[in-house]
Amino acid sequence: MACADSQVDLEKIPLVALNMSVRKKLGLYLNPKHTVAADWMALAEAMGFNYLEIKNYEVPKNPTCTVLEDWQARTTDTSVGKLLSMLSELDREDIVEDLRPLIDEDVRKYCANLKKKAEPPLQVPEVDSCVPRTPERSGITVDDDPEGVPEMFDAFICYCQSDFAFVHEMIRELEQTDYKLKLCVFDRDVLPGSCVWTITSELIEKRCKRMVVVISDEYLDSDACDFQTKFALSLCPGARSKRLIPVIYKPMTKPFPSILRFLTICDYTRPCTQAWFWTRLAKALSLP
Repeated sequence: MACADSQVDLEKIPLVALNMSVRKKLGLYLNPKHTVAADWMALAEAMGFNYLEIKNYEVPKNPTCTVLEDWQARTTDTSVGKLLSMLSELDREDIVEDLRPLIDEDVRKYCANLKKKAEPPLQVPEVDSCVPRTPERSGITVDDDPEGVPEMFDAFICYCQSDFAFVHEMIRELEQTDYKLKLCVFDRDVLPGSCVWTITSELIEKRCKRMVVVISDEYLDSDACDFQTKFALSLCPGARSKRLIPVIYKPMTKPFPSILRFLTICDYTRPCTQAWFWTRLAKALSLP
């Protein structure tokens, strides 16, 4: 196993194990342009990014973090071990040596969380094991039956408050028409009083087949939207299961999020394709 107590196989530890603190420290080493030592551009090239992609990464404030996110999103063949091997091949043993204790600590925490999730729940005679009744799985939505099967949805809608008018239009077009899809809209469907992050993770991972991401300038400034998007991407590396569907409904002044640029966009801003917009979106959400 990757997280065996005796020896951890870093080649099998996904990149998601590295937290933001380590990624930012990598940026401190790799973001500055060097004439001698390999920088973030050399790492991006080793990861398989082409020249135009690398040039676009010059825009973000922390290109190293952006490259790591995109590498993680575009393929399942990523790991902590591969990252360390690339740095060694680029003669950046200084980074490996300096950050290895922090990386090992992140890996230890990741393995501990995996082990905790794998442990069977405590059983008592009064609890029916066929229907888990933890707070995360029952009584969290308006139509949940705490004594029955959790409410399920066709899609979780990731949006910020300023885009709520478009979410209303989405409800009309997808739920109140012949498509009869069932959307999970947080402000409408989720009961108040529980941890937002716990509920959101439960809904995205176990209750919703897909997630529609409403992209706008305001979305880019939303911590909640950022968490939801990255969590959903971690469930389907490389977007192989078509789990995420980005939607643009109004012009943007800020750059489109690089972490989603490998996904096909449903664009409502183009008048010539608006007639097909809802049909395309509905069929994508209706896939098994």
